[in-house]
Amino acid sequence: MSLLEYTPGTSFPGVIGRTADVSVPAWPRPNRARAGAPNVLFIVLDDTGYGQLGCYGSPIATPHLDALAAEGLRFSNMHTTALCSPSRSCMLTGRNHHSNGLACITEGSMGYPGSNGLIPFENGFLSEILLQQGYNTYAVGKWHLTPAEQTSAAGPYDRWPLGRGFERFYGFMGRAITSPPIWWRRRRR
Repeated sequence: MSLLEYTPGTSFPGVIGRTADVSVPAWPRPNRARAGAPNVLFIVLDDTGYGQLGCYGSPIATPHLDALAAEGLRFSNMHTTALCSPSRSCMLTGRNHHSNGLACITEGSMGYPGSNGLIPFENGFLSEILLQQGYNTYAVGKWHLTPAEQTSAAGPYDRWPLGRGFERFYGFMGRAITSPPIWWRRRRR
């Protein structure tokens, strides 16, 4: 038996009888993507270029990425900012990295306009737009778009993935931590 749904704000189409056996329930229709809406898969790979992906002509075999690319759109006019956080902010908002406050990675913010590390909320994320259109949104991997001082358990959380339109997030907030180079580990005498 399918559920009887109605648009929120309209009159209740069910029946409220004297007892449950003569009543018909109805539920407010949840926000869903329209029928036939395309799936959206947005992949960001740090420190790579077109030369690493087979779908752009690389000799490196990337069969799974090639299969995804064959079924979707491939963009080839990316003007990189040469850093992960600013590039990621541009791709998610469609705006210049300076208008996103990320002239550098979040940890390198200088406190000047265009370099404060705080992406303005009026610069909507793709995830926020898709969520409003009834899509389910999920982020996986490195976020690195929240200022470091806002990534502790104390929050605030409005600049975290769940505060920017993602319903689920599995990943890490800051930059990838790697071991220091050998010269750093040497003892100074």
